[in-house]
Amino acid sequence: MLTPTDPSQVDSTAHIIQVALTPVFLLSGIATLLNVFSTRHARVADQVEKLSDRASERPGDQARLRDLRRRSLALDVAVVIAALGGVAICGAVLTLFVGTLRDAAVASVLFSLFGAATVCTLASLTAFAIEMMLASRTVRTEVAQQQQEEAENPAR
Repeated sequence: MLTPTDPSQVDSTAHIIQVALTPVFLLSGIATLLNVFSTRHARVADQVEKLSDRASERPGDQARLRDLRRRSLALDVAVVIAALGGVAICGAVLTLFVGTLRDAAVASVLFSLFGAATVCTLASLTAFAIEMMLASRTVRTEVAQQQQEEAENPAR
């Protein structure tokens, strides 16, 4: 029987804690991403609120609202996938503490959960990149429209 001061038990516990740190850092990164996604979503919501008040005044606002809807959907996808990645990371950490890495079944569950978390994180970053591209396209479109209006009406 192992005693609390048995070096092999201390080494085993230290190894589990070391292995558990990687998922914890990834979980911290996912939480930061979720914060960024939330902030971006709030900005989109503010723009929708502002445009919906005056949507009947300018015909271009309807197109802008459609673009904001696409951005909102991309952010929704990013948030859901990142949250699933966080769940997978928590599952991986739980697996570390419930089982041992020597057991092949536990090792495969741990590998699967950590792999799922990594895939979810990559997918959420992809959805976020899509939202950023949509935002950039909207800005470029607005600038082009303003430049065209200025060219048509040079000196007011």
